[in-house]
Amino acid sequence: MTDKLRAYLYLHFCVLIWGFTAILGKLISLKAVPLVWWRVFLCCVTLIFLIPRAQFRGISRKRYLQMFGIGILVGTHWLCFYGAIKLSNASVAVATMATTSFFSALVEPLLTRQKVKGYELALGLLILPGMALIAGNIDWGMRVGFAVGIVGALLASVFSSFNKKLVDNNPPPPLVMSFIELAGGVLVCSLVLPFLLWQSPDTPLIPTNMDWGWLLILVWVCTLLPYYLTLLAMRYISAFATNLTINLEPVYGVLLAAVFFREDKDLNPQFYIGVIVILLAVFSHPFLKSRFDKFSKVT
Repeated sequence: MTDKLRAYLYLHFCVLIWGFTAILGKLISLKAVPLVWWRVFLCCVTLIFLIPRAQFRGISRKRYLQMFGIGILVGTHWLCFYGAIKLSNASVAVATMATTSFFSALVEPLLTRQKVKGYELALGLLILPGMALIAGNIDWGMRVGFAVGIVGALLASVFSSFNKKLVDNNPPPPLVMSFIELAGGVLVCSLVLPFLLWQSPDTPLIPTNMDWGWLLILVWVCTLLPYYLTLLAMRYISAFATNLTINLEPVYGVLLAAVFFREDKDLNPQFYIGVIVILLAVFSHPFLKSRFDKFSKVT
C-alpha cells in the first residue's frame, strides 16, 4: 500500500467519524461556546498525558507561534460550526461545510503562492449543487445559522492550508501539533466565554451527567483520533484534496441527523442525486490530479 493511498484511507475513516460530530453537538445541552471550550480543553488535558516531553524539544518559538495561531483559527471554526447547529440545525450546519473545498481551491494557492488549478476550482463548484440538493429547501428562518456555517467553512479552508504548509516543511510530531493548536482553541474560547456570560448570565457552563458521556466521545473518538490521522495524511496529499474528501462528512451528518432527529423525514430522490454528485467530485479528484500533473510535466 502506498503512502498516498494510506493517507486517503485515513481521511475517509476520519470523515466517517466526523459525521457524528453534528449529532453529538445536538445531543449535548451546552451552548456553542462552552461546548467548544470543553472539547478543546479536555483534548489538551488528554494529550498532556500522551505526549513524551522529548517531542517538545527542538521546536523553534516561531513554529510554536505558527501552530498556536492555527489553533485560534481551528477554535473559531468550531465555534462557528456548533453555533450554526444551535442557530439552525445539524443538517444545515453540515451542509454549509460543503463550501470548504470551493474556498480551499482559492485559499491554498494564495497561501502557497501557486496558480489556481482550474480542475480543483471546478470540483469545488461541483460540490455546491450537490449539497444544495442534500440540504433541500433550507428554512430561511435559519439564515443566520447558515451564514455562520459559511464563515466556519472559510476558516476551515484557511487553517487546513496553513497546516499543509507546516507539514510540508520539517513538521513537528503530529501529537505536538495537535496539542499546541488545540491550546490555541482553548484561548479563543476562553476569550469569547465572558462575552457570552455578559449577554446571557444564566448560561450553563458545567456539563450535565448525560453531557459528560457525549463529551468524552466527542473528545477522544471524534476529535483527537481524526485530528492526529488528518495531520499524518496531509504529509502526502494537498489541503484541497483533504477538504474535498471531508465533503463526505455532510452526507454522513445529514443521514445521521435524519435517523436521530428526524430532520429529513423523507429522503427524496434529490438527496441521493446530491450524494452521487459529491461522490463523483471526491473520487474523481485523484484521477484528475494525476492526469493534469502528467500533462503539465509534458508541456
